[in-house]
Amino acid sequence: MLADAITIGDVAVATKRIDVGGQGLRFADANAGRTLPAGEVHVWRASLERPRQIVERMRRVLAGDEQRRADRFRFARDRSRYIVGRALLRGLLAGYLDTAPEGLQFQYGEFSKPALRGGPWFNVSHSGSIALYAFSSVGEIGIDVELDDADFARERIAERFFSPSEVKVLRSLPADVQPLAFLSCWTRKEAFIKARGDGLSLALDSFDVTLAPDTRAAVLRTAWCSTEASQWCLEDLSDCRAGYIAAVALRSGGWRVVERQIVDTLEGSGPGQERR
Repeated sequence: MLADAITIGDVAVATKRIDVGGQGLRFADANAGRTLPAGEVHVWRASLERPRQIVERMRRVLAGDEQRRADRFRFARDRSRYIVGRALLRGLLAGYLDTAPEGLQFQYGEFSKPALRGGPWFNVSHSGSIALYAFSSVGEIGIDVELDDADFARERIAERFFSPSEVKVLRSLPADVQPLAFLSCWTRKEAFIKARGDGLSLALDSFDVTLAPDTRAAVLRTAWCSTEASQWCLEDLSDCRAGYIAAVALRSGGWRVVERQIVDTLEGSGPGQERR
């Protein structure tokens, strides 16, 4: 088994595995030289569930403010997932920048969205134990993921938060299709808001996105500008087999998504996957 790996502290995490007849090799410098072309958006998927001893080692790469935030979580599971999530983010960014993950210094915008001076641009979303990391070299990016849960569509959340036209489309669909359509709408809206950096200040009903299963992900309308919708591209990243709905947004066109999965070599997980 040949494995590329990112090293976070002294924890090695595989990013790609190829079967070569059972031979085990690890590249110590696998972080170096990872490129992010202008025409690609990289999306990494990871599990936030790690053994306690690994979480403790990952904590070492976090900055003091991140460690203090981790300590404020009431429940051990939430604290552990936060530590793993931030450590993996630092490890991935370190690979693109060819630097040590613990040396990265984040800046925070008006709505606490982290950024790095000079890029790359990135965004993170998690739901349950699943985390998605999106990276771009051309501009602000937003990503959102939600676990597949049919209960959301049965509640009247859409009527409270979506635009009238979105609600009309949603409720016109067959009942068994509405849960997926609801979460598709929700994640596309969240990805758009996160890419804009608006936090909770932008009302969800002030813009429209596509949501029907047979339509491509797109921003259709914004209440504040008649031309802004055409400036944005949305991409659906949902994986029903893995049990989640997701979307990524970028104010730019002409890019494609390259998806990769992070695999913990210490847990003996299955092979990482790359999807283009």
